[in-house]
Amino acid sequence: MIKLIGYQKGVNLGGWLSQSSLEYDFVDSFIKEEDIKRIKDIGCDHLRLPVDFECIYDEINEKDNEFGYKYIDLCIKWCKKYNLNIVLDLHKAPGYVFDDFEYSKDFFKNEKLNNLFLDIWDRLSKRYAKYSNMMMFEMLNEVTSFDVINEWNELALKCIKVIRKNSKDVKILYGGVGYSSVNAVKYIKNVDDKNVIYNIHCYEPMAFTHQGAYWMDKMPLDFNIKYPVEKEKYEYICKIVPAINEGNLGNAENALKLLGNNFFINLFKEAVECAEKNNVSLYCGEYGVIDKADTLSTLNWIKDINYAFEYYGIGRALWSYKKMDFGLIDDHYEKIFSEMIKYL
Repeated sequence: MIKLIGYQKGVNLGGWLSQSSLEYDFVDSFIKEEDIKRIKDIGCDHLRLPVDFECIYDEINEKDNEFGYKYIDLCIKWCKKYNLNIVLDLHKAPGYVFDDFEYSKDFFKNEKLNNLFLDIWDRLSKRYAKYSNMMMFEMLNEVTSFDVINEWNELALKCIKVIRKNSKDVKILYGGVGYSSVNAVKYIKNVDDKNVIYNIHCYEPMAFTHQGAYWMDKMPLDFNIKYPVEKEKYEYICKIVPAINEGNLGNAENALKLLGNNFFINLFKEAVECAEKNNVSLYCGEYGVIDKADTLSTLNWIKDINYAFEYYGIGRALWSYKKMDFGLIDDHYEKIFSEMIKYL
């Protein structure tokens, strides 16, 4: 498989220009230049920058919002200084976000919202085409439903055409459905473009990486499980938290056949084969473990997934640099931090 040079080891700046209050005092202090330097110092070659459309587009007045652009430009300036590349990720679009079904239910059927999505990418790509040597565009974060495969592929192909009007060579991340599932790579529409990159996210097994997650329906807040996973606990949580069974692994019976030695090697195999068949690179834009998991298990998981990334040559970005219940530099990981960063 083609190795994605310059995007092999990264972290996400989650909670800064996305999934935050977007208030000036917070945004201005949450990420500073010293954070970008630290990301470089821990051995990363890039960062992923999630951006919600509200901070770059004024929907009421139908014009750019310079507030968000100010901080994107600052991030570019700092990354240039410390020789880091950037994934510019549209984490929330007008009418679509991965974690709000009601808000998003009409997005793929609404021509007005689709056109606004394309317009935003026209604006972004015009503005940042000049940084194609250090920036990769991610069209949309995590299309959730497997029911919109055709609709998403049709919109994605239109988006690629819009971006290509402004930049012939910028790399474009194209994720599948099912929250950018490994199992959905085979449904991505093949594009004759060497700078289109297949994108996946991986939090498997979800019972481990999202144990005690308050945002998961029916998840007990006191539930805990170790990695490698304990069979009895895995079967128990699969029965009471349906979302566990909606991930890449399917039901508990299927999952337990996959779990064990070479788990991630086997999990990624089909996606890698699809990328190789179409002569493109494969990138994992998100992976990580909630800060409720015990640190030894987290380290075991990080080592296992890193082995598969290295084995296949998959670039990746850990979720997330700070806070967001997954923060790499937060107190929870302090005792294993120096060991953990070896396996990003």
